[in-house]
Amino acid sequence: NAMIKIPATPEGIPAFQALISEGINVNVTLMFSMKHYESVAQAYIKGLAQCADPRRVTSVASVFVSRVDSVIDKKLDRIDTPESLGLRGKVAVANCKLIYKRYGEIFTGPEFLVQRTRGARMQRVLWGSTSTKNPAYADTLYVDELVGPASVNTIPMETLEAFLDHGKPVQTVIEWVDAAKNVVDSLAPLGIDLDAVNEELQRDGVKAFADSFTKLLKTVSEKSKALSR
Repeated sequence: NAMIKIPATPEGIPAFQALISEGINVNVTLMFSMKHYESVAQAYIKGLAQCADPRRVTSVASVFVSRVDSVIDKKLDRIDTPESLGLRGKVAVANCKLIYKRYGEIFTGPEFLVQRTRGARMQRVLWGSTSTKNPAYADTLYVDELVGPASVNTIPMETLEAFLDHGKPVQTVIEWVDAAKNVVDSLAPLGIDLDAVNEELQRDGVKAFADSFTKLLKTVSEKSKALSR
């Protein structure tokens, strides 16, 4: 169950496909939009088609959740109309519900079914960043609303304890999908470009990951030099 991480960037997706073709397990991370998800799912299926033995390959597609609301809510607050304020805290979940619906369509489609006959596994959807950042929202919001088969939720410990105490362990991710689409469709008339927000979130996420890795390498180098003296 060990996986390496590859970001769902234009540079990362071909690398992900190549790794799947070689039978290497991958967690594709920093996904925020439907565009990101579709590109990753299709790359997974293409990688399986190139893999000699897909039966041993597994992968997850990590969709980040709460960060979307953190950015979109600020934009809705600035607009400050009944329509905009009514969308606060709803966009991230709506975005995920639509992605999950697309997941179901892709992995029951003919391209994947060909690979399934070869023993391939579905690429599970993973919900990341599922702690609630806004104290005005339920502390289990991003867990309660995204429960569904073949999905993973990397729940922080505090959120897990809250869910164990008062969460709702019922299938919810397939409910109210039409309403989710209405939520997402309501953003453009307000002047909010969800795709642009999601691209910015991905760029910021890549930078944060790169900065952390650079810091790690620097620390290891300094420690190594200190120990060699």
